Amino acid sequence: MRAALWRWVVLVAGLGVWQVWALAARSPFFPPPDRIAARMYRMWFSGPVSHLFLTSGALGNIVPSLLRIGLGFGLAAVVGIAAGIAVGRSPVAAGYLEPILRFCRALPVVALVPVFLVLFRIGTQMEVAAIAFGSVWPVLINTAAGAAAVDPVQVQTARVFRLSRRERLTALVIPASLPKIFAGLRIGMSIALIMMVISELVGATDGIGYQLNDASTSFDLPSLWAAIALLGILGYLLNGLLLVLERRLLVWEASR
Repeated sequence: MRAALWRWVVLVAGLGVWQVWALAARSPFFPPPDRIAARMYRMWFSGPVSHLFLTSGALGNIVPSLLRIGLGFGLAAVVGIAAGIAVGRSPVAAGYLEPILRFCRALPVVALVPVFLVLFRIGTQMEVAAIAFGSVWPVLINTAAGAAAVDPVQVQTARVFRLSRRERLTALVIPASLPKIFAGLRIGMSIALIMMVISELVGATDGIGYQLNDASTSFDLPSLWAAIALLGILGYLLNGLLLVLERRLLVWEASR
């Protein structure tokens, strides 16, 4: 509790320093935080109560972005966890696929956005594909590492008790792999947010990335900083959501 309080103190102090410096410098490139917050309120959170205070700009841009990141990251999580467990529990598959996985992981996903544009055209399908491809690799590789590290004595004990393959998977392999799985999910979520912005910068007609690009081309710096701040808040909230889920599922890990 005390550590959390100090984090907020540091955050408020940092914003205060930024506010004082921005007012003193009067730089058009770095507006003060209160001006950025006012622009965020006007752009997205000054709507009617019936729309939960969301403006048409929020409904037309934030909601589509959240839908894309939800679909893309959800697809990456399902494919990454399933494939990671299969690879991690099969030394033969791991031996054959490891070079391919490392090659795909090393690819700069940003450079593949034009490829996704050619394959899927401009639209939600392109953005979802880019998000999924970019975020699947940390999930897959971390899951494979977790599945491969399951205690062989426990696996042998499960076989002695004649647990079926499905029972060993659900009662032993997946629970033992969860710490690594969540580590991969958190890394993948960060990449998913980055890919959401990049794909919307080049191939969307709505979304936070589209608004970011529109503010940049029109030299609307308060709106530009508002979009950047919103992305930071979204990243913090999504990571916090994964942390809460991890703590609930890994009570035994936290008690060690």
